[in-house]
Parts: sequence; structure tokens; C-alpha cells
Amino acid sequence: FFVGLVYMFNLIVGTGALTMPKAFATAGWVVSLALISFLGFMSYMTTTFVIEAMAAANAQLRWKRREQEEVNDSDSTSDYSDDDDVIVRGRAEPETRPILSIQRSGGHVDHFDIVERVEMGQMASMFFNKVGVNMFYICIIVYLYGDLAIYAAAVPISLMEVACGNHSCSAGSVKYNDTDPCWGPVTRKDAYRVFLSVFTLLLGPFTFFSAQKTKYLQILTSLMRWIAFTMMIILALIRITKGPGEGHPPVASISGVPNLFGVCVYSFMCQHSLPSLITPISNKKHVRVLVLSDYVLILGFYVLLSFTAIFCFDSALLHDMYTLNFTDNCNVLNIPALRYFLGLFPVFTISTNFPIIAVTLRNNWKTLFHRDGGTYPWVVDRIVFPLITLIPPILVAFCTHNLESLVGITGAYAGTGIQYVIPALLVYYGRRHLEPVMGRDAVNKHQSPFRHSFWVWFVVVWATFCLMFVTANIILNDTKK
Repeated sequence: FFVGLVYMFNLIVGTGALTMPKAFATAGWVVSLALISFLGFMSYMTTTFVIEAMAAANAQLRWKRREQEEVNDSDSTSDYSDDDDVIVRGRAEPETRPILSIQRSGGHVDHFDIVERVEMGQMASMFFNKVGVNMFYICIIVYLYGDLAIYAAAVPISLMEVACGNHSCSAGSVKYNDTDPCWGPVTRKDAYRVFLSVFTLLLGPFTFFSAQKTKYLQILTSLMRWIAFTMMIILALIRITKGPGEGHPPVASISGVPNLFGVCVYSFMCQHSLPSLITPISNKKHVRVLVLSDYVLILGFYVLLSFTAIFCFDSALLHDMYTLNFTDNCNVLNIPALRYFLGLFPVFTISTNFPIIAVTLRNNWKTLFHRDGGTYPWVVDRIVFPLITLIPPILVAFCTHNLESLVGITGAYAGTGIQYVIPALLVYYGRRHLEPVMGRDAVNKHQSPFRHSFWVWFVVVWATFCLMFVTANIILNDTKK
């Protein structure tokens, strides 16, 4: 249970947390606190939807397997029976029966036990029609592309800031432009693109292979993440308590809300990885308590990180990547080794995740175009799919390194689909699929506490409204410009 708690915390708290302070400063602290609390609640609700859908998928798989076994038993015994016995057996046992009757005859096994890992794509195939399955894969692919673009931009930005930034303790109040020089005639933008090229050459080839056996890398990444986040919170708190905090964030600013929405959705994302996270937990009796505890902890962590940031630093000087605020300001941190550690922290942690996300995206492309019984030519399998996985996010990262916008757009569009719409539809159609074979009396022990269909439609309507609001805001801002 405790390991599951830690894994879920590490899964949710990632790159999005580093972009949250600037989003808080832009939207205002009261609006930010209200919105992140509500979005945390919504994410918790859809997490319980996914867990219920996982239990329903396990029940359906178990029922189909038991039905197939009984059909096989029927075929084997019919070889030794006379015709009358076969006819009576055929009438007495229809092809589709309530699952409860199978459960009674098969012992005390609870068909809703989550013992088999059923990924979201498999659940979509079980509960959605062909159009729904294709829409699911398109949504997850767009989200993973956004993830890769964020990762591809975050690492070169951190390297550029460390290589080009002024570390003489006098640059805490300086805001650099892309056209400022880095090394002689080389501008900061040129340096960013050089680092992006190196990043692509070093990590891009992993897309052509399988990324496995990353356990020790993940442990190291988690350890570094905890050290870095704890350092940033403590350092900001020390500066605020001593009095020289420069932050005076607004109470509310509606113009920053759409981007904050995308950042918060992205920062609470875990739904697509829940099957791999929940299934290995041995005792799932208190899994709801685990999920609720994690969301409360993470909400508190995000609020603490963001509030210490916006009251410690001037809002105009907050970087897209919060760690960079500690690299050029010796009033906050005057130990050079620790400044470099925080500046390079995203480089180490994100670099370990990039190959895993890239391989996941490549495999989703293969699944989307897969035909039963068909295989891909070697060139398509080993060259084309990896290239269509790698090239688009690298091109996006070459065109822009505005991390706040990348995170906001990825979270607002693809993130809304994965975090809200897909879980709501999975639990809705999962209930509809199982009712004819289970009967209405069967109780899913992992049923969401938000079991009324009102909550499902509330999530869908909320997601639709948010997408319309974000799109309208982007169009209006472009029109003004």
C-alpha cells in the first residue's frame, strides 16, 4: 500500500509542477487556489472511474474465459453422451447467462477482483465501437506528442540557461531575450538549438529500440526529484520568512486562467497509467483511500511549491521552468554546486523519461494501424514508425521553447480527453456492457463513490465547456495581437 502511494505520487508529480508557479503568478493566487482544488477533485473522480472500469474489464474477461471453458467441456463430454443428453444440455445452459450463476458454481471468486492488467486501450476495445477506439488512440497519440515536445524543449532550455546564464550572483533581476549573446556571436536561441540537436542525436535513437530495464534509473530520478523539490520549497520559505520576498502576485487575473487550466490538468495526469500502477497492489481493499490520500498530498504539495514561488520571486521574473530561478540569484542560493544541480535537474530526470514515452507513442501508432493477422514490412516497422514518432515533437521544439504554452495546450486539449472524457465514457459503457450478463444485483466492489450517472455527464459537460472556453480565449488573444 505504501509503495503504491509513493509510485502514484512520483507518477503525477513531474514536469508540469515546474511550470505551475508561473501559471499561478499569471492567473492570481485566489483564482489559482480555487481552480487547482476543483481540478484536483475532478481528477480524483475520474481516477475512481478508471478503477471501476478496470474491475469491470476484469469481470468481463473472467466471464468470457469461464464461458469458453464450459463450451470446451461441453464439446468434450458430448463425445461420450447420447444425442438426448446433448439436446438437454443445450437447452439447460444458454450461451449467455448471468455471471452470478457462474460465480456460484465456481466457488467464492469475486469476478471484480483486479488481478489482470487491462490497459486503457484494451478497455476501449472492449467497451467502445470502432470509431470510439480510433478516437481514443488519436487522443493518446496527440497527448504523447505534446509530452515529447515538452521534454524536447525542457532539456535544451535548462542546458542553455546554465551555459549562457550569468552565474556571478548579479543576474537575479535580469530577464534575458533569445537574441542576447551567449558565446560571442552565438545567440541564446542558437545555443538552444545546438543543445536540442545534441539531445536529439543522443536520445532519438532509443525510439528505434525498446526501452526496458529502467528500474535503477527511475529510482535515481525519484530521489533527485524529491531532493530538488524539497530544496526549492525550503529555500523559498527561508527567503520569505527573512523578509526580502519580491513576489506581489495579483489576487485574480482571468486572462491567465485558460493556461492555468491546461497546466493543472497536465499536472494531475495519471489516468493512462493506472492499470500498471493499481494492478500489482496485493491488497486492494483500501485502494480508494490510497488514491484520495495521494490527491490530498499532491494538492498540498503543488499549493506549497507554487505559493512559496510566487511570494518569493517577482512574478515578471519567474521562468517557465521554475528551477531556473535558483541558478542566477545568489540571494536565494549562494552555493554554486547546488545552483548547478537545480539548473540541471530537469536534464537528468526528463532524459530518463523521453525514451520510454517515445517507445510508448511508437507502439500506440502500431496498434492504431494494426490489422488482425497482418504484419508490417521491416522498413515500416523499424524505420517509418520511429521517424513519425520522433520528428514532429523535435520540429515543435525547434519552432518554440515556450514551455508554459506547450504544457497548457497539451493539458487543455489532449489532457482533457484522457483525464475527463475517456474515463467517463469507459465507466459508462463498462456498466452498460456488463449489466446484461451480470444482472442488476451484482455489485462492483471497486465501484466509484460517484456512481450516479449524473457525475459521468457532469464530467463530459465540464470538459466540453472547458475546451470551448480555452479555444475561444486563444482565438480572442490572437485577434487582439
